[in-house]
Amino acid sequence: MNNLSANYERILEVLRKISKEQLLSYQRRQPKLSDLELISLSLTAEFMGIDSENDLFRKLPDSLLSKIERSVYNRRRRKLVNKLNSIRLSLASHFNEFEDYFVVDSMPLEVCKLSRSSRSKICKENTYAFPDKGYCAAQSSNYYGYKLHAVCSVNGVFQSIDLSPASVHDINYLKDIKMQISDCTLIGDKGYLSTEIQLNLFETCNITLNTPMRSNQKNYKVQPYVFRKKRKRIETLFSQLCDQFMIRRNYAKTFEGFKTRIVAKITALTTIQYINKFIFGRNINNIKINII
Repeated sequence: MNNLSANYERILEVLRKISKEQLLSYQRRQPKLSDLELISLSLTAEFMGIDSENDLFRKLPDSLLSKIERSVYNRRRRKLVNKLNSIRLSLASHFNEFEDYFVVDSMPLEVCKLSRSSRSKICKENTYAFPDKGYCAAQSSNYYGYKLHAVCSVNGVFQSIDLSPASVHDINYLKDIKMQISDCTLIGDKGYLSTEIQLNLFETCNITLNTPMRSNQKNYKVQPYVFRKKRKRIETLFSQLCDQFMIRRNYAKTFEGFKTRIVAKITALTTIQYINKFIFGRNINNIKINII
């Protein structure tokens, strides 16, 4: 995992299989470091746990360092966030195209401590993207920042992701999910319990929402064990994002930078899963592993 050049070449090889080189609308000429090469460099850094651009540029080989400056790298990476997400979806489609069961959950993403929230200027350049105070039931704590909403397959590949202020309730994410998946069973926890939403999902896009019932509900039934077991898969993915990809560590000052970091970390995770399955034929969720 310490060989940056070899890891970079492996990830670039994968991206070239699923995405074509092309100039984007804001580019007038071909840059020295192409978009795919820049994205590959970003994903390599995330995979190797290099979470600081300063540290990354100290470790870059001369062949890459001569092609791009740090400020240009940072600016172009933010502009490429939509292409980065398209690559993530293309990778995920190789796993989830015929998937019938998905898991939905959310996790807190803190941008600063609560004591600093009143004077913090992080991610406040646009009104629509202001962070907010929220409560995490799993950790029994309040925090200031955002909430990452995600849907993954039961095999552990992210299909859909979204960010919202921390105060937004989990169930509101289900209103947007209808545009992204259909004809499947969606497994969630008690935070997604809603008869109205459950009926709406089934009638509009044939999604069966399965959540544990509260013990005092009428016609109470225990959620099947297989669903309770599969629901833990997304919690394991969140743990991997926190551990190896350090998703809770934030160096961003703007929302665009914050969003780019989150998408890059999840795309890096999906890329390693793709390499595990289609190049080495091993367990896709062995993330701390050599890819060269």
